[in-house]
Amino acid sequence: MGTLYLVRHGQASFGAADYDQLSELGQRQARRLGEYFAGRGLHFDGLIAGTLRRHKQTLAGILEGMNRAGEHLAWEGLNEYDSAALIATVHPGELPKPDSPELYRHHFRLLRDAMGRWMAGETRPVGMPSYAEFVAGVTSALDHVRANHYGQNVLVVTSGGPISTAVGAVLGTKPEATIDLNMRIRNTAITEFAFTPKRHSLLTFNAIPHLDAPEYREWVTYA
Repeated sequence: MGTLYLVRHGQASFGAADYDQLSELGQRQARRLGEYFAGRGLHFDGLIAGTLRRHKQTLAGILEGMNRAGEHLAWEGLNEYDSAALIATVHPGELPKPDSPELYRHHFRLLRDAMGRWMAGETRPVGMPSYAEFVAGVTSALDHVRANHYGQNVLVVTSGGPISTAVGAVLGTKPEATIDLNMRIRNTAITEFAFTPKRHSLLTFNAIPHLDAPEYREWVTYA
């Protein structure tokens, strides 16, 4: 069997004008994960990442922490959905900056509602694929890994949406469960699949062993 390591990007700039940029903490999370991989003596035979800036920055940080370099395969199907476009389908007008716990919760309540409608085919957010097309982008990456990396270790850096979609596709979960999974994925968390040329099997979900020590308690983030 091979092992696929799906990693969510490090902490991005939630609430800022440009979310698609790792924060300073996000950069440290990525380097720390690379150090953890290196400490385990883990070598990746394949590197794949979405094309968003936070994906590429996270992969660069992981490789820095591992003290190695490597070319990666860019895969647009591993890019995250557009949360602003989704929310616009259920909330006309601009949302206030989420600078309080209540506004933060309000943002994600709207996002959860919008995701459910998108998944059901009730809406088509501006500039976004249909949900079926989004799923196909993620599962095509899984198909590529099975077809080209049997018996190898593969690292994929992406976002919470594609990771929860991959888990949902492998386990056959309902859309509601996929949304729940998505909302719980932590920054730089690892989800592992064992795979053969025919199928993937879930091994771990949303694990952060690289942040388990007490000194990293404040490094655990979700956005």
